[in-house]
Parts: sequence; structure tokens; C-alpha cells
Amino acid sequence: MHRPNLKSPQLVHCALARPARRLQHSQTRTLLSWLRRKTGPPRAEPGSGKLLNADDLFYPLSQSPFRDLQHRSRAIKEIAPCPVCLEEDKRVAVRHECAECGWPTHCSEHHWHDDKEHAKYCARLREANEDEHDLRSGRHFHEFDMPGFPDTEQAISLMNWDVLWYTRGFKSFNNERSRRLASKVLTYPFSIGGVLHQNSALNLRNQRLTAEGLRSMTAIRTNLHVPTGSPEQIMGRSNFEKVRIFILGARAESFLPFGLWQQMAFLFPSANFHVYFIGPQISLPELVTLPATPDQDFQTIVDGPAPGQKLWRPPTPPRVHPHPRTRDVSQYYGFPAYTTPFSRLIAFTGIRALYQDVHELFAPFDPYTDVFFNFSPGFGFPSPNHPDLLQIASPDAWGPVVPKLLETKCMLFLTGFSPADIERDVRSLDTAEGVAGEFDFVLTPGDNPFGSEKWEVNDFDPRVIIKPNWGIWGIRGKRRDIQDGYVFTL
Repeated sequence: MHRPNLKSPQLVHCALARPARRLQHSQTRTLLSWLRRKTGPPRAEPGSGKLLNADDLFYPLSQSPFRDLQHRSRAIKEIAPCPVCLEEDKRVAVRHECAECGWPTHCSEHHWHDDKEHAKYCARLREANEDEHDLRSGRHFHEFDMPGFPDTEQAISLMNWDVLWYTRGFKSFNNERSRRLASKVLTYPFSIGGVLHQNSALNLRNQRLTAEGLRSMTAIRTNLHVPTGSPEQIMGRSNFEKVRIFILGARAESFLPFGLWQQMAFLFPSANFHVYFIGPQISLPELVTLPATPDQDFQTIVDGPAPGQKLWRPPTPPRVHPHPRTRDVSQYYGFPAYTTPFSRLIAFTGIRALYQDVHELFAPFDPYTDVFFNFSPGFGFPSPNHPDLLQIASPDAWGPVVPKLLETKCMLFLTGFSPADIERDVRSLDTAEGVAGEFDFVLTPGDNPFGSEKWEVNDFDPRVIIKPNWGIWGIRGKRRDIQDGYVFTL
């Protein structure tokens, strides 16, 4: 299931796992030090554990001190077209790296000078370049020092990032880059929590939540919150049922450290969650045995169905060291899988399979306890293997999946990286058999208060620069209640 979602979660995972280091700053200088000739930007001090300083974060990708960024530069040069050549009805791969932003953007320096449109997005590319190097800089990421379990008297607001960070007790951010990186790693947990919570900013008052959505939300919130007036506490009600969150087509979401996902669970101290990562590209712990295959998972450029066609595919996140309570459950599901009971609040299961192959294993479904999320599904994009079909109708993408989800009558929430992306996905629903006319909106399309604020660059066209999870919307299978022989469509 292809989706144009560009993330590098392994860097975030490594940054979060890196222990804090105390930096030693030398203040010594000699009498004639002012005569020394400066040979370049300052480097991190030896022994500090840092690779780059805050003022040494910009490099052309091909000259980056990090091999994965050098590899990314080579991949872009294989598949990204020169925008000036496209205007001349020619497709020529980019070769020249912009001196201002460091990304391969044009086939030659001549075309780079001729392209007046490049200046419109060059600053964003420069920002993305520095952010990528900062993630690999080796510094201590204080923005990833997460708060613990909230005080029972603490009132948490979910209006936007600023209010959430303040009311939740996050450390103050010193600059915009720290803010962007924090939103990058927390966008997935808090996009879920920001929708499901009873204090959600997406409600009837701002016309984001529909009447049907209120009915479905009221149902699932009976297992998320204690009655009004009762104190919120860990496992506050013994009759709460476990809430199952299915994340379909998961990739980077499955690679995030479990501690980040627990931040979402902290919003619901009386609830109990089980998060399922399901998709052919989920990250698996090292203890799960995989069938012997070539290094397909880490290839970003693969052969397409047409002769000579090249397709860009995001690489599968690398395998991670297992949690002490992680166990292999591949025999139960029939596919490579693991499960981790992380804490009293939340557990995780990952299954490397297409969702349609495991759907029946989770039946029966209950709208009071089950909810689906699909981050940037790409419904409206053409299918790589069936160019005449959109992915919403493709048999090897979402064609067999969405009708099954609508039959459960459970809510399905989806995100997009821009208004045009969401509009494309929404319009595609009316073209798919088994989907058109079979759903109700529970959340109208619009911006997501907890979308990522970090720019991500599409390798197949650096002009396409997105913010993951910019918007969010939701649907549910149409309800038909039968009473006294009459059919009422709600």
C-alpha cells in the first residue's frame, strides 16, 4: 500500500534512546588566537559525544557527514525530474545541488539559475536540510524528555500544541527547531488522543464533529473516561473494557519508542489500550524470525510494472532491540508478529501483513471499544501496480480493506499532508465500489491541531514539501436501523 509519506523514524528512535551527556565547554584562549585563520564552521568538541554544533548544521546532501543523507541524495538524483526540463516536455533527472538549500533540484546550474520558482520553496528546503542534520548531530535532545504520569488534579487542554505542552508540563523549547522536532515524534500519538479525548478541540461547537460522530464518540468514550465528577486514576473503573486502536498501513508509527505512545495513554489514566500496528512495512523487534528475502525492505527505488519504469518506495524501518516483555506471536497470527504488554495503561502488537489477511482474526468488532486510524493513506493516488485504478479501489491496496472497515460500524480516522491531499482522498471515496454511499462522516475534513510542524521533502520531487498529518477527518459505515418493518437511514 503505497503512500507518499516521508519520514525518517530511525533517527528519532536513536535520538530518544541516546543518554544525556554533560557537555564540557573550553573557555581558554591564547594571546595570539585572534590572528588564527578560521578554516571553516566550528566543530563539536572532542569527547562531548556531539558530531555537529548548532551553527554547523548545513551541508549539501552529497557532502553530508552522514552516509544515509548521502544515499538519499543519490536516490533523489535517480528519480526526481528537473522542473525546467519538465516545462520543455523533457524528463531529465536532477544532478545539480542548490547552494542555498543543499538539495538536488535541477539537472544543471544553468537551469537552476533560470528557475525563478525555486526561490519560493528554497527556504523550506534549507530548513528541512538543517533539521535532518540536527537529528543526527549527537546532541542531547531535551525536547524528547517527556513528562511522566499527570497529576490527578491537572487539567490538560487539547486545543493545540502550545496549550498542550504547557498544561501537560513539557519543558520549555528554546527555539523553533526544538518545537518542530517535538511535534514530529508526537504527531501520531496526539493526533489519536486529540480526537478521542472528551476535551478534544474537534467538537460540535466548531462544526468539526458531526451528529453521527457525536453518537460514535459518546459510545467509545464510555470506556475512556470515568463519569463526570469521578476522579481520573489508573484503571479507575474495573468495568472498563480494553480499547483497541488499529493503525493500518503502519510504517514509521510502528518504529516510535513505546514511551512516546504512552504519552497518549496518559491522557486517559482510567482507560486501557491495545495498539495494533498492521502493515507490510512495520518495524519488528529482532527476536521475530523473518523468512529469508533479499534486502528489498531497504530499497527506495524499485522496478515498476511497465518496462523500464522506476518507482519510489519508502524503506521499511529497521528492526529494533526488543523490550524485555516482548514476545514472538507469529504462530498465532500466521505472519511475522510480536506483542508487548508495555504498562498497565497500554500494550502493543505488530503484525507484518496486509490488513485484509488478518481482519477476521479480530472479529467481532464493537464501536464501543474499537477504532481505526490510517495516517496518509493516499486513497486518491494511482495504484503503482494498477495505473488505471486509484488506491482506494486497487485490489492490492485499499480496495478490499475499506469496505470491511465500514461493515464494522467502527470509526475510521484518516490524515493528509495538505488540503489538496485530503480533498483528493475524500473525492476518491465516491469512485470506489462498496464504499460510495456506504459511509457517514463523523469528523469533517480540516486541519489537525496536532499535525507535524516539521517540513518533509519528497524524494521523487523535492518541490513537494509537506507537513505530515496536517489535516484529519473521519468516517464510519452507514447505520441502518430497522424498526416495525421500516428502514430508517441515519
